[in-house]
Amino acid sequence: MHRITLIPGDGVGPEISEATVRVIEATGVPIEWDVQEAGEDVYKSEGTPLPERVIESIRKNRVAIKGPVTTPVGKGFRSVNVTLRQTLDLYACLRPCRAFKGARTKFEGLNLVVVRENTEDLYAGIEFAKGSQEALGLIDYIEKAARKRIREDSGISIKPISVFGTERIVRFAFEYARANGRKKVTAVHKANIMKFSDGLFLDVAREVAADYPDIGFEDRIIDNMCMQLVQKPELYDVLVLPNLYGDIVSDLAAGLIGGLGLAPGANIGKDIAVFEPTHGSAPKYKGLNKVNPLAMILSGVMLLRHIGEREAAVRLETAVAEVIEEGKSVTYDMKPAADDPTAVGTSEVADAIIEKMTR
Repeated sequence: MHRITLIPGDGVGPEISEATVRVIEATGVPIEWDVQEAGEDVYKSEGTPLPERVIESIRKNRVAIKGPVTTPVGKGFRSVNVTLRQTLDLYACLRPCRAFKGARTKFEGLNLVVVRENTEDLYAGIEFAKGSQEALGLIDYIEKAARKRIREDSGISIKPISVFGTERIVRFAFEYARANGRKKVTAVHKANIMKFSDGLFLDVAREVAADYPDIGFEDRIIDNMCMQLVQKPELYDVLVLPNLYGDIVSDLAAGLIGGLGLAPGANIGKDIAVFEPTHGSAPKYKGLNKVNPLAMILSGVMLLRHIGEREAAVRLETAVAEVIEEGKSVTYDMKPAADDPTAVGTSEVADAIIEKMTR
């Protein structure tokens, strides 16, 4: 029996979580779900979107799957996802991007993986508000140390990239490539401009690559990488990136395979893994049984592989692929037109997958 923390989330999270639980249970893998609520509604009732009980559940069970959680824009509480990653040191964000046959994509057969560093860079949460004593003091210090003046009406975010953080994320990428039959790792950076942060990332990546002579290695500047992913993504296999670039490129890659509704993800540390869809909570669709659950269901496939249930993972992923290729029991975003009357709801997608697995 596997005991797994389940965080339904908010917005459309509970609906796609329910669909995911049903298809995972249909594989026959014995799972006991430790359900923990987090997010916007919990913030209203408990004063925090991420109560300590949720963290403790994940630490105890070591594996979790979560639905999307709303993050207020520009105010309110900080991202639950970022807090989870930093608190549990889930340093590796793993986002496979596979173009299934039948999906709305111009890149059929594309199959690449984005490995994003999760704890450093501009998402480290080291920020100073415009006009604050700390920001003004930092502006004065920078003028003395770097002989450059930052405007006093500036908000400031700090971009730390360490040897330690870079070494372990690049090594994770190479180990993943080796374990999964991948042939090449590409380090993505802006070292031509940010020589002491991205430059460090590139230098360390090159050093780590030397330990894996069986895996190809190259590097690309981030802006060039974005262009090449749109023009010739088939040239790439595993991409490893600092935090901010990884966030942006993973969404770009999701667009190449048909959208965020098909983009699963995992946040992995030394002993703990949290699986989740890449997309957000889409609160305007809450309760409408409309949103595509496949990103979270595919995250469930990743979870099954992680806990050693590989045969079940293959059966579930195969059923998902068949439903997508058939094109009948899919949500509006996977139809030729968004107003297609044959589109089905969230729950019906799960029904179709279960039928494929149990026929």
